[in-house]
Amino acid sequence: MTTLGRPTDEIEIVAEVREGEYGGKLAAIEPGGAEFIPLQERHGNPLQLLWTWTSPNLEFATVFVGVLGVAAFGLSFWQATAALILGTLLGSLTHAALSAQGPQFGVPQMILSRIPFGYRGNWLPAGLNSITAGIGWFAVNSVSGAFALNTLTHMPKWLALLIIVIAQLTIAFFGHNLAHVVEKWALPVLGLAFLLAAISIFSKASASAPHGPSASFGPGGTGGFLLTLGGAFGYAVGWNPFASDYTRYLKPSTSKRAVGLFAGLGVFVSCVVLEMIGAASATIGKSTDALNNPTSAFTGHMSTALADFVLVAIAIGAVCANVLNIYSGAMSFLTLGFRLPLALRRAIVAAVAGVIGFIVALTGLHDAGEKYTNFLLVIAYWIAPWLGVMFSDMLMRRRARVDGFLFDTKHNPWAGWVAMGVAMVVSIWLFSDQTKYLAPIPKAHPGLGDITFEVGFVIAAVLYAIFYKLQGGRRSEVLVIPEYGAGPSR
Repeated sequence: MTTLGRPTDEIEIVAEVREGEYGGKLAAIEPGGAEFIPLQERHGNPLQLLWTWTSPNLEFATVFVGVLGVAAFGLSFWQATAALILGTLLGSLTHAALSAQGPQFGVPQMILSRIPFGYRGNWLPAGLNSITAGIGWFAVNSVSGAFALNTLTHMPKWLALLIIVIAQLTIAFFGHNLAHVVEKWALPVLGLAFLLAAISIFSKASASAPHGPSASFGPGGTGGFLLTLGGAFGYAVGWNPFASDYTRYLKPSTSKRAVGLFAGLGVFVSCVVLEMIGAASATIGKSTDALNNPTSAFTGHMSTALADFVLVAIAIGAVCANVLNIYSGAMSFLTLGFRLPLALRRAIVAAVAGVIGFIVALTGLHDAGEKYTNFLLVIAYWIAPWLGVMFSDMLMRRRARVDGFLFDTKHNPWAGWVAMGVAMVVSIWLFSDQTKYLAPIPKAHPGLGDITFEVGFVIAAVLYAIFYKLQGGRRSEVLVIPEYGAGPSR
């Protein structure tokens, strides 16, 4: 038995260690599930995070966030750009901070969430993430990829969707190593396609002209700005619950600064650039075209050859994004504590989630614009309070040993899930600006927009700090690592 870090007299908890040998293999299916990664299995370097977090965002779902700012929320190009940069920056900074924890703790992000939420209380964020990642984001990106294939080949949309789903399920089934490599090799193709698309779009765009309020949703002004900011934040922060999933295989000695830098930079640059392209494209044609048939409207501004190349890139980008969504959605499901006595439990859960996501995606082939807007905001509604709890706990437990809480089934504090739950209820009830639910405050002040995620983050962070003091209990626990191969059997 060994401990990570210096010996202490704290309570010691034995880690659940991932079984099997995996290392840097590509053709092998990653064994195990959401357990601690043995030190002997650690490999990779921080630079790989740059393409791991760039390629998944080089897809049309990212472009459409920018389209919404102009076509749906009534902003000019430069107003939309400011909101997109600010919202993405916030989500990228939190992503960088969470990613930096992976090498030290060696576990998925939703296992780290057990520190403030507890073993059972963590069912709240882990359950939400397994749904929004493994099914929700899966459906969103699958639909964008299916639209691209449909536009390119004129095959039935359901068949295009099936092809996209099979491709991304195959990669996610193999796991961590293949996912990193696919993102790496896809980057040059995706980067070139969207670079050429940017040149074409910006040469035709009217970036200096205000677009005016849209008949679809947007109030323009402050309300439109906040809605666009919320959408951009929702997209970027949607990766946060996955953060350490892709850094946990790095050695504990890996530079935290480098890990955070490359992870955060990959999300920020890719999202901002593609969202700006989307905002610019929405200034060219009619808002209704950009919202009702988004893929065709976007590529319709290009030459036939370039449009076909971009459509291929959109399909590839959707696959790159969903490989991570399926993988991390399966991780979150396993974090709920389900004991599957199978060495390939992660791969099997990923496959099942993919099938469910395919069925959900079929319903998203119509009214994609409105459904995507609502989805982005809902993502931010729960992730912001979760982040409020996570960062408040980091502050409250600074300099304390907390790794023992990761696998302590008796660690069940109430402060985390209560703070998050209250923050979600209050912020959504009072501030939500959705097509399905308009809260009292934005109803009374239509120009306000949607500030639900900002309010939810603050309420959760403050409540957790108060509840943490009230609940008492241990501030630290130490994780004991069994010798390699001696982890508990499943």
